[in-house]
Amino acid sequence: MTTKLRFTAGRLHADLVPPEYVTSHAPQAAFVGLVNLLSESLGAEALATSDDFFAGMENLVKDSPAIFLPDEYTDRGKWMDGWESRRKRVSGNDWCILRLGVPGEIRGVDIDTAHFLGNQPPFAILEATSFEGQGLPPENAKWTTIVSQAPLRPGSQNLFVSESTDIFTHVKLTLFPDGGVARLRLFGNAAPRWDAKAPEGTPVQDGEVDLAALAHGGRALACSDAFFGPMNNLIAPGRAVNMGGGWETRRRVGRPYDDRPDWILVELGARGSIGLLELDTNHFKGNFPDRCSVEAIDLPGASITDVLESNDWFTLLDEQKMRASERHFFRAELLSDAPCTHVRLFVHPDGGVSRLRAFGTRA
Repeated sequence: MTTKLRFTAGRLHADLVPPEYVTSHAPQAAFVGLVNLLSESLGAEALATSDDFFAGMENLVKDSPAIFLPDEYTDRGKWMDGWESRRKRVSGNDWCILRLGVPGEIRGVDIDTAHFLGNQPPFAILEATSFEGQGLPPENAKWTTIVSQAPLRPGSQNLFVSESTDIFTHVKLTLFPDGGVARLRLFGNAAPRWDAKAPEGTPVQDGEVDLAALAHGGRALACSDAFFGPMNNLIAPGRAVNMGGGWETRRRVGRPYDDRPDWILVELGARGSIGLLELDTNHFKGNFPDRCSVEAIDLPGASITDVLESNDWFTLLDEQKMRASERHFFRAELLSDAPCTHVRLFVHPDGGVSRLRAFGTRA
């Protein structure tokens, strides 16, 4: 009988597979405050490889944690959730070229060898380049080493600090000589291009861009809670494919400061005036907030704590009633068009929001 796997918010549901036969490797470490530029949800893609005989290169950019099915095999060997090449019987090293979801500065690297215990690469190098065209970078592309040849531990997150501060669009992971890697995560800051299109049906006006979008350099900096969904999901591209693709808090009952709503702080990609707000509760049907409100502040270059503790916040959107799994647009309801650098979304009292978009003009 065929096993069907469904992935939701990094959690695996395996029909017909007892839980004791499925193990998951959830990342334990990350570069806090930075965005995974090689995230599948951002549009990252594996473009080419020297060999992926045992497991496909496309697995490297998956957002879900790597899983292991002890008794799962294919006609080529053991099924693995990652990229795995054959054992080298000739000279050379295996490689994979990948395109970042958005161009950016790579600050931290995670070469995750989850579940690769006797078949991980002994060593690896990571290089990067910038290429504006379509497809693969040209043969004469200049590659910059951002992680020099380093040993890789089996079944582990292998973390490195990048050796460059340039803006890159593509990376090349080279194994010495072969083996398997479950996930490649590249943490950094997006370099805004301001060319991301608004989702179809968005009532934007000429000149308005999404100031909060990850693709435009927006960042979720802090929140009261993110138990069910990571902060940066809130400003990710497109619409979420399921409930796990949004930001969701725990139920407030029994938690400290019960009378306070949950909140999330977002730094805009550029200082600007907001003319249209979108709050999308897509897929949140029994757990959407009862009401939402938004504040804004203009504090360029301020630290996170200074922003949170400032008395200069002003109300951008008063409390508005929310509905299940629906895109909510607010233009006439906005109370200010003053320039701002950060926004803070309040969900009353708790719940999940799939996307926040702040369309406006850069100051």
